[in-house]
Amino acid sequence: MKEVFCIGEVLIDFVAEKQGSDLSQAREFTKKAGGAPANVACAVAKLGGKSAFIGCVGNDPFGTFLLNVLENEGVDISLTQRSEIFTTLAFVSIAEDGERDFVFSRGADKELKYSPGIKKKFNKNIIHFGAATALLGGSLEEAYGRFLFDALTQETFISFDPNFRADLWKNKTEIFIKKSMPFIEKSALCKFSLEEAKLISGKENISEACEFFHEAGTEIITITLGSEGTFVSCQGHSRIIPSISVKPVDTTGAGDAFIGCLLKQLSSIDSIESIKSNPDLLFEMIAIANKAGAITTMNYGAIKSLPSQTQLDQ
Repeated sequence: MKEVFCIGEVLIDFVAEKQGSDLSQAREFTKKAGGAPANVACAVAKLGGKSAFIGCVGNDPFGTFLLNVLENEGVDISLTQRSEIFTTLAFVSIAEDGERDFVFSRGADKELKYSPGIKKKFNKNIIHFGAATALLGGSLEEAYGRFLFDALTQETFISFDPNFRADLWKNKTEIFIKKSMPFIEKSALCKFSLEEAKLISGKENISEACEFFHEAGTEIITITLGSEGTFVSCQGHSRIIPSISVKPVDTTGAGDAFIGCLLKQLSSIDSIESIKSNPDLLFEMIAIANKAGAITTMNYGAIKSLPSQTQLDQ
């Protein structure tokens, strides 16, 4: 089984449950572990895969809490760094229908330093770049780019999720698009939301957006469509894979559960390259990943709600 390395932010989500999607009206918050790349690492581990998280937390109680959560979920935290900068925080308010409003208070995640000793660990494994905060500058962005180069030299299967957050890129969307493109060009697999696909490609039509990404270099494209499922495009084959019907209470982490489940399945096959010539197998994997995403929306908090293999089978 291949190991899945997830690079990016881990943070504290202070969540206001059932208090509407207007954060200014929220009064009570619950502390939860979050951060898209960390969620993906936990999704892989909870399904029985091998995952490692590469990121930075503060040398404070919140940082310790996050590392404990990752380790308890079975994620390798030996490559995680600590900083004297305070741990990154996010404040989230969630309405009854699962819709969210959130803001970030950025801290230690941006302090991740490049480590050349990790390079050989990537060899013929999988690396996932979750970019919510990684393209905002600082040593994290530099490390991000250098890890991408390392992956390219190590026959690593590269996955990328741009994780666009409007609150972080106010009046700077063109910069976000420009910084995302090198990762899209070099990744074998890209996971987009419909909003991200349209924003980055500049296309309103989903097929035209996929054509744009394929021409850029991505071989496998997934575009999540919420309750409608996922649009998949690979090697001239494309279709919408439906999801399962659930009543969502919190959509946080659904996309991370989806890509984590897909990467876990890819890590379990002998030759990932073979998936590109076998679209039916890829479509089957996407259907299973859709279930993981849907199940995650049925409870509050991303990591706590990620399904185990038993839950997925049921």
